[in-house]
Amino acid sequence: MKPPDIQPVRVTILSRSYLLRRSGDPQEVERVAASVNELMLNIASRSPSADSTHIAVLACLHLADKLRQLETELGEFRERVDRKSGEFAEMLEQLIASAREG
Repeated sequence: MKPPDIQPVRVTILSRSYLLRRSGDPQEVERVAASVNELMLNIASRSPSADSTHIAVLACLHLADKLRQLETELGEFRERVDRKSGEFAEMLEQLIASAREG
């Protein structure tokens, strides 16, 4: 199997250009970078005296909190799916049992 092609992708975040190496769709990297840039610009507009390191740390904290929330929601969703799967399995067993009796 051929290894994926690594492509350079240039993105700009907080007016700094970065050259990233990426396999797969370069537009996905550009979309992610645009999202990070937008978040950091938003933070910078609310904290005009903050330096880029401070802005980056605040952006990381924001993204980490968002990730934690999504992980919690995913865990809750998995629990609901497991519970419903158990309910459906029980209903199916009851249907099979009643079909055998009938």
